[in-house]
Amino acid sequence: MMRTRPLKVALLGCGVVGSEVARIMTTHADDLAQRIGAPIELAGVAVRRPSKVREGIDPGLVTTDATALVKRGDIDVVVEVIGGIEPARTLITTAFEHGASVVSANKALLAQDGAALHAVAEQHGKDLYYEAAVAGAIPLIRPLRESLAGDKVNRVLGIVNGTTNFILDKMDSTGAGYQEALDEATALGYAEADPTADVEGFDAAAKAAILAGIAFHSRVRLDDVYREGMTEVTAADFASAKNMGCTIKLLAICERADDGGSVTARVHPAMIPLTHPLASVRGAYNAVFVESDASGQLMFYGPGAGGAPTASAVLGDLVAVCRNRLSGATGPGESAYAALPVSPMGDVVTRYHISLDVADKPGVLAQVATVFAEHGVSIDTVRQTGKDGEASLVVVTHRASDASLSGTVEALRKLDTVRGVASIMRVEGE
Repeated sequence: MMRTRPLKVALLGCGVVGSEVARIMTTHADDLAQRIGAPIELAGVAVRRPSKVREGIDPGLVTTDATALVKRGDIDVVVEVIGGIEPARTLITTAFEHGASVVSANKALLAQDGAALHAVAEQHGKDLYYEAAVAGAIPLIRPLRESLAGDKVNRVLGIVNGTTNFILDKMDSTGAGYQEALDEATALGYAEADPTADVEGFDAAAKAAILAGIAFHSRVRLDDVYREGMTEVTAADFASAKNMGCTIKLLAICERADDGGSVTARVHPAMIPLTHPLASVRGAYNAVFVESDASGQLMFYGPGAGGAPTASAVLGDLVAVCRNRLSGATGPGESAYAALPVSPMGDVVTRYHISLDVADKPGVLAQVATVFAEHGVSIDTVRQTGKDGEASLVVVTHRASDASLSGTVEALRKLDTVRGVASIMRVEGE
């Protein structure tokens, strides 16, 4: 039997995502009520600019006092889509303290303070759900912490930022330079006026921290994630990638060490074989590749951003939290029992593609090969082209640690025959 008294929802933020959440709550009200077992009611909307016209939202629900809204006591669920660290952190904590569960899309806050927020939620017997914080509409958080709860996840490899994927895909498919591709992304609305969070990897790093924590049942903070942006990727890098049968993607990579005693989390551009499923992810789409003991390889794919896709993930969480509210239960909280340490980037082992500008004369290749050997880095392939006294030497290594590769490059720079290191890129997805 359906309960007639509605569950009350407070919405913090009514921008692109928040307005879509409110719209879906209204237009799908009957279906949502049937799925939950009770109607839901938008009880208040906290905004910064109350004078702005918000179609479909009763102006009487709009307030600038978000603190008073979450303190009301009759609110069942708070939906937080304002982003940033503060005041979001304080508002979420206050919501728990005053009896509400929380649905959030705030990747930055969860990557930085997820453990503390989970602790407050548990203390007050409330839910904290955040499917929308990673990869938009793609169901990913719930499969990792629920569907794969009986499995052992070893690796999560993914494209989790649509802006960077659009730019790199445009560079790959048209031969455009970085700035040209960024300008097109901005014109189409894929990139912000200030794209730093996307192109320098901050957005992806926050998502990597969240994914690693869930996948490996360990606390991984944003500061634990190695981050490298993609602003230095060039058309020449794509040409080299194509010669190897690869393309270039900005990847979030979370891995369990071979001995199982630690984990790593990193974000950086990488070459991946065209045969890998992630290579075919085009435009502003996201995809995440999960490798586990029992289920093997799984791939989650779809729109990773935008108002409607992100709102879809928020509403999915809202339905789950409301169901829990009715039954008097709570869903899964933080699982950090494994407490695996996060290894530094220097310990990460992968393949490398190194492009060197060298003198075009006998003995150069032997000198370069000697440096690699002295640092314990095994060479897989070498390609050399040149004329008029200058040459380009491309070396692809077997798997080596980041620390050993760094030592190799430092030594290479000291050779008289090496004019410069044109580029260094990791090779993933073997």
